Amino acid sequence: MKATTRPRQAAALLAAAVTVVALCAADILARSYPFGPRTRSVNDLGNQFVPFHAHLWDLLHGRADGGLLVNWQSGYGSSFLPDLGTYLSSPFALLVALFPRDEIDLAVYVITVLKTASAAAAMAVLLLTLRPGRWWAAGLLGVSYALCGWSVADASYNPMWLDGLIALPLFCLVGEWAIAGRRRYVGVLVVALAWTANFYTAYMATLGAGLVLLLRLLLADLPRRRALAAAGRAVLTVALGVGLAAPLVTVVYFGTKHAYPGRVRQFVPAPSEDLFARLLPATYGFGSPAVYVGITALLLALALPFHRAVPARVRTGWTLLVGAVTLSMQWAPTHLVWHAFATPQGSAYRQAFVLCGLLVIAAWHALSYGLPDRRALAAAAGLLALITLVASGSHLVRIFAWPVLLLAVAGALGGLALLGRADAGRRTRLAGLAVVLLVGGQIGEMAATSAVATRMRLAHMDDYAPWGQRQQRQASAVSEADGWPRHRTDPGREQSVGNDPMLVGGQGAQYYSSLTSDVLSRMLTALGDGWTSRGRSLQSLDNAVTDAIFSVGARVHSPPDPHQNWFPQDGSKVTVSREDVPPLVTVRPAGTAAHAGLSAFGPSPYRNQELLLGTRVYTVPRLTVRTSAGREPSRSDDDRPGLRIGVPPAGSAARKPVITARCPAGGEVYLWAPHLSGTARLAGAAAGAPIGRFRSDHPVTKIAPMQRLGTVPASGRLRIELSPDRTSVVPDGAVGCLDTARLHTAVERLKATGAIRVTVSDGTIRAELPPGSSGTAVVAAPRIAGWRCGAGDAPAAPAGEYHGLIAVPLGGSATSLTCTFHPPGLRLGSAVGGVSLLTLAVLGTLTAVRRRRVPAPSTTTPRRERVTAAL
Repeated sequence: MKATTRPRQAAALLAAAVTVVALCAADILARSYPFGPRTRSVNDLGNQFVPFHAHLWDLLHGRADGGLLVNWQSGYGSSFLPDLGTYLSSPFALLVALFPRDEIDLAVYVITVLKTASAAAAMAVLLLTLRPGRWWAAGLLGVSYALCGWSVADASYNPMWLDGLIALPLFCLVGEWAIAGRRRYVGVLVVALAWTANFYTAYMATLGAGLVLLLRLLLADLPRRRALAAAGRAVLTVALGVGLAAPLVTVVYFGTKHAYPGRVRQFVPAPSEDLFARLLPATYGFGSPAVYVGITALLLALALPFHRAVPARVRTGWTLLVGAVTLSMQWAPTHLVWHAFATPQGSAYRQAFVLCGLLVIAAWHALSYGLPDRRALAAAAGLLALITLVASGSHLVRIFAWPVLLLAVAGALGGLALLGRADAGRRTRLAGLAVVLLVGGQIGEMAATSAVATRMRLAHMDDYAPWGQRQQRQASAVSEADGWPRHRTDPGREQSVGNDPMLVGGQGAQYYSSLTSDVLSRMLTALGDGWTSRGRSLQSLDNAVTDAIFSVGARVHSPPDPHQNWFPQDGSKVTVSREDVPPLVTVRPAGTAAHAGLSAFGPSPYRNQELLLGTRVYTVPRLTVRTSAGREPSRSDDDRPGLRIGVPPAGSAARKPVITARCPAGGEVYLWAPHLSGTARLAGAAAGAPIGRFRSDHPVTKIAPMQRLGTVPASGRLRIELSPDRTSVVPDGAVGCLDTARLHTAVERLKATGAIRVTVSDGTIRAELPPGSSGTAVVAAPRIAGWRCGAGDAPAAPAGEYHGLIAVPLGGSATSLTCTFHPPGLRLGSAVGGVSLLTLAVLGTLTAVRRRRVPAPSTTTPRRERVTAAL
């Protein structure tokens, strides 16, 4: 046992160490965080994953608003278990608790490095399990897998996917245990942990490991009964493991069913030249399959079909499997199978790590039977030259890729040639030189490839600054103003990332998740809110009426983020404004429908706000819109209703597109222009007056929220100057003038009839109501699936809906209200998990009983056998 364990341990340690060195070297080359001034928080890493890990830190330290069931900081109250299962259920995520809160970016980086190193170690162990061979070679091929193109280009900023990178070799090990009939319960635990950590990539890893198991059974020449028994054990192991993970998996599944629908994409296969290009080092392309595994591993995999020392069936089987998986990535029906029958909205090749794993395993088979001879290496070099020739026609092969490729080929071929000569002459020094050349070349090649991916991502994607002074000031301001649950504190309209409430604190509308609920997104959009990521990244809505509706009593105001170049700095500082708002639970008069859905909303966000408030408070005037040339704009001819406003010609700063209207003097002016990109301000406003900053694009991936522009002058005549930076659209009814006196009266009435006291603990809301309350109690939280409420002693029932909010009818005698949240799918998943656990226990008991009934082998040797043995 020790003889076989020690090489595996050594290979795993080598793989992990080289992976860490190469990753850190890459970030040093790219001058990326934490080794340089360039941020690594691009796209969803900055917007989602870092804030979610910050929220987990708060949960682990008892500082979060909410718990495992409800996140009260985001989206005015969102279901947290689906987010936990999607982003935070990896065992590695718990490591954030060991870091200071203001080093959350470093914590996520360390977790990313550790996950990648673990994948390298797992693959190294798998290779030596599949076939004996050089331990250091298994370690280097483990590095090739862990630092494959998919890992450094796609998963490095989607760290939850890296759990799938670890799962693939572990699942293949589970398959080996199933063949041998060993470690059944460990296998179940491995499957359960992997599916809990990230079920999306674990699903892909399960498919890949299943293909590997089928091939292994075909090549093993086992009797049919034994082969079927091994396959059955593997299927049972996976079923029980997935069953144990079901409490979280089902919650995520049902969370997606209630999420705002994303963009529906049709799969388009990548051109052949792009596919071949991504096999080469230092190439990058967001929408192409990242199947790079290093030149050494690629040469060995290409040499496998020509390696005569490898049995023909082994050569044929692994070559066909690699080819079949490659083709399956490019064919729409099998593409859907790999992605659980839904084309991803982002990168379309999220299963590429499976192909990378198969290439590395094929390379190991080419090496473990002995080094390929000159004929095989020459054939591999010829295939590599052909791949390079085809790839040269791709725009993904940039000029800096060629020197990296040439050095990598020279290092790989040189190292393999030296190793072959060392083996032939049994020269240890030459073998050591070969190992140094292969290790050094691999570190350099993969560090360069990772550095290129880091720099290219930064150039092509939105990026966000790590935790710094801005976030610290926001967090301090939120902490000082926080009064939850008496009122909400919104971290502000000028956001730093898409999930500011989780990052800097507070309880706001802002929320970005793949599981953003449909009811929340549609409700806030109807009220004039803005969003990005096609409706799944909701923004803060700085509006006095919605603040009253959602009990936002304090709001942080920050200058534009200096890390971004969307809008210039205005010299302002972080400030906090406070408003007198109703409590979290209000009581609406008799006749208020407790089951009024979102369908009651109309096209005007001002009227929709009044519908939720219960009082008319806006004047929506008729508008006159003129272009910078003084002409009436043409109407939009696309899906954006309204008047089209072009960008003023250069040098016409004195003339801008304008909106004119009349409103009662003294009201607050709001502009709703979801498809405006640029700025807007009241003409003649005093210095320091609000400036409306709008960001939108078309085709729609983002729309702008309603903005406050200031106060209606005494004349009642409004003139709003627009400064669009791209062709924009001004909708009908874009301007609303708020009567603050009416709003104050409405707020006082809601306070007088609202809850006397409200307490919130994770998934439970309790409110003490004034005696004699009748009508409908409305909770200022979205009515997402899972809420059950009861008034007084009445039994809990599914909560009603008041235009997207939680609503509970009152009988006239209730003086209390209790609402509890149960995530959809949790009960079903718990039942499945319980059955799986019970099945596992029964199987364990039966196995133990069977072992007791089998008589122990005799420890005495019959006399005749002793004599025979002696002879």
